[in-house]
Amino acid sequence: MTHRTFLGLALALAFAAPTRAADALKAGDTAPEFSMKGSDGKTYTLSDFKGKKAVVVAWYPKAFTGGCTAECKSFQEDGSVLKGLDVAYFTASVDSVEKNTDFAKSLSVVDYPILSDPDKSVAKAYGVLGGAGFAQRWTFYIDKEGKIAAIDKKVNTKKAAPDVAAKLKELGLAGK
Repeated sequence: MTHRTFLGLALALAFAAPTRAADALKAGDTAPEFSMKGSDGKTYTLSDFKGKKAVVVAWYPKAFTGGCTAECKSFQEDGSVLKGLDVAYFTASVDSVEKNTDFAKSLSVVDYPILSDPDKSVAKAYGVLGGAGFAQRWTFYIDKEGKIAAIDKKVNTKKAAPDVAAKLKELGLAGK
């Protein structure tokens, strides 16, 4: 392997690799508190749901890109599978509130909030911030007590909502 090839591979891995905190969070850990503004203008905090309902936060890299659009469209078009489960669910990115609000509008009738973390503090706390400054496409399942029940790091963007509903049921997080 030449020096140039090695350097290129090292840079590619550095930009693709999530921050160290990602390795630290696992099922059973207390989920980091968050406070993020949604595309609906409201601010959402994890503590708002403690003792009331499970929370799903589906992180995506960047608004207006192919995979992110497919994922958010799945939550929009197939969201009915989540409606009766009594959970709070969000998609989230490090994009600005304005960009995610425009993104939500471009998807027509998004009936769930898209959360924004423009200062990247929540993404860092959850360990999803990659070396290039974008969030990894990971979905966090948080139980009513604020514990991480699961982290999905292999999200199928076109089947995001049905997959989330199935996982919630599998984990016993689907409320009544």
